[in-house]
Order: sequence, then structure tokens, then C-alpha cells
Amino acid sequence: MPPTRPQDPPPEAGYAAGFASRYDDWFAPAAGTENTVALLVSLTKEAPSGPLLELGIGTGRIALPLAEHGLAVHGIDSSPQMVARLRSKPGGRDIPVTIGDFAAPPADDEPGEYALVYVVNGTFGELTTQADQLACFANAARRLRPGGFFVLDAHLPEALATVSAGTEPVNNTGQDFVLRTRSIHPARQHYVSDYVVLDDDRLRHVRVTFRYTSPGELDLMAAAAGLRLRLRTGGWSGTPFKDSSTYQVSVYELPA
Repeated sequence: MPPTRPQDPPPEAGYAAGFASRYDDWFAPAAGTENTVALLVSLTKEAPSGPLLELGIGTGRIALPLAEHGLAVHGIDSSPQMVARLRSKPGGRDIPVTIGDFAAPPADDEPGEYALVYVVNGTFGELTTQADQLACFANAARRLRPGGFFVLDAHLPEALATVSAGTEPVNNTGQDFVLRTRSIHPARQHYVSDYVVLDDDRLRHVRVTFRYTSPGELDLMAAAAGLRLRLRTGGWSGTPFKDSSTYQVSVYELPA
């Protein structure tokens, strides 16, 4: 008889609990981080004065470089493990972070506190219902100072439809072997990323579900929250948004 192998656990609900220490290796290529930080810094020059708020601050990949630019950054995240990783980095203990749901403000959150609210790396899509995404827009608008910006990024649905099938390796700066399979589910307006990780000679499976949105749907959500589109680019590098774009960054403004 063949040797008995331990059964792999069912798909984990997310990546935060088991892989917070490796998140930066997998999802933080240097160019992507630099471009994101550069665009956000440029937007602060057009926004009113005030602190920034990152929804889903995670390990501080974006917040810490922004703080190094002299900007006051606050954060919200649902994962204590990811925030612990942030705290372990230089300057990480200086950033105020609330543990909780980034779609809804804490009870003691003051309205009109922030010059800029942002959510990056597709994290907005981890709100998997339209109601939660609408609530995120509404609460971002509530937190903004007049003239402030709400910034988010997302895949374009048309691009997801053409590249959804198949499995590909995740390039990372560590030594992990990671494969990702992405599937699209139009009936639910979801796409699912299944990650298989070789971890100490054992395969682990992590599944992350996202709700995809078209630019038009995002604009309607923004309008419902009292926001208007200020800028849309084809990515964090600031490339123009056009028919060939596969990704988008939208900047919404709370009218002064």
C-alpha cells in the first residue's frame, strides 16, 4: 500500500492568517509600490490638507512609504496578523490602525477628517456584494474633507474574461513556490483566485473571492455617495485609460 499522506486542509478563508509574513514577497513588486506611492503623493498636492486613510492597510506596503514622505497616514484592517506585520517594520508602530471592517467607520470616527481615502491592490473587490461596496463609497465620502479624494483600483471585467482561465506562477521576491488559478463567475459577478503554496513540503490552498465592477458601475456608486469622477488612469503608473487598458485607477472627489 502507498504511504498515507496527511490530508490537505480545506481552502483557507483568506491569506491573512497563515501568510501575513509572506504577503510582501508575493504581492509587492517594487515598481508597483513605487508607482502607487508616487500617484498618491501627487494627489495629496491637489487635495485639501489633512491626514490620509488606507482601507485595508495590511502590512503597510503603501502606508509606510507615504509616511516617509511626511504624510500622516491612518489605517483600517480586519486582520490582526497583517497589522502585526506592519507593526514589526520600522515606523510601523507610529501609524494609527483600527482593527475592523473597512467598509464601515468605527463608532468614534469623526466625519470629514481625511484629505484622501484610498484602497489599493484590488482590495476593494474583496467586498463581495454590491451593498458592501456601496457602503464603502458612502463611508469614504463621509470621512472626506470637502475637496478630498477617494482612490481605488480594479481589474476591468473585459480583461478578466479573457485571462480568467488557466494557472500561472506568482512571481515573488522570496523562495516560495506559488501557483494561482483564476476563475470568473458572471452569475455572481465574482472572480476567484485559488493559490496553491508549497509550504514545508506540503501543499496549502488559499482561496480569495472578489466582486468585479465596471468603471460605469463604480461611477454610479460614487454618484450615490455624493462623489464625482476626477481622474481615471490605466494603472498606478498614470498611463491614459483607453480601450486597451486591463486595469484602472479611479479618483473620486467630494465637491467642496
